[in-house]
Amino acid sequence: MRSSWSGRRPENLTESEQLQLKTVTTSCPEIAALTRHVRSFATMLTERQGQRLPDWLDAVRHDDLPSLHTLSAGLERDRDAVIADLTLPWNSGVVEGHVNRIKMLKRQMFGRAAFALLRKRVLLSS
Repeated sequence: MRSSWSGRRPENLTESEQLQLKTVTTSCPEIAALTRHVRSFATMLTERQGQRLPDWLDAVRHDDLPSLHTLSAGLERDRDAVIADLTLPWNSGVVEGHVNRIKMLKRQMFGRAAFALLRKRVLLSS
């Protein structure tokens, strides 16, 4: 089984892939549960349904899937932030982009110049 099958929308799978996935999920209940949880989480991400996270975490806890238990434990530790991220339209993408750009400039100049030149490059590159 290809791992991408469970992460893709069923309508985006070819007929052959759908048939193979159905065969695998029928013969292995763990893979069927994993596929169900992955698709449910993907729907929460793409449709901004953070309010469904507590129910999803409960459903994952009831299945014997250690890898998803690890993920759900991490999400549980910061539940409020994860729900906000899955629900609210705001994100820190622009800020992260600027931080990444500044770090790249700093790495390029490592050991070559003083802070004054780094400052000028940062100001001129924006």
